[in-house]
Amino acid sequence: MSVVNIVNEGSGRFIVDGDLTFSTMDKKTVSSFAFLTATKQINLDLSKVGNADSAGLALILEWIKHARSKRVQLRFINMPVQLVNLAKLSGLDNMSYFVSDASNQADNNKSA
Repeated sequence: MSVVNIVNEGSGRFIVDGDLTFSTMDKKTVSSFAFLTATKQINLDLSKVGNADSAGLALILEWIKHARSKRVQLRFINMPVQLVNLAKLSGLDNMSYFVSDASNQADNNKSA
């Protein structure tokens, strides 16, 4: 179980590192919206998320809601399988915010 950290990589790219689970969420994590105002286009890389559950998906939905209210374009890349499955179960997998590894690889192949 590891606490969630949001690492600024610059140019609107952030890495979410740690577990997005009910047991790792604290008030600081839940109220961590400051990074969503860094720029008008933000990519959140979730490749370093170890474990995720419905609390993680709920946090992501709150980030989306906040980004919309600030008119920030938000995109999640490298979604963990656990979150993709939860999103599918919730009917959220078709949202434009979520980019799967397969579509990232297809984009990379096009530009090569």
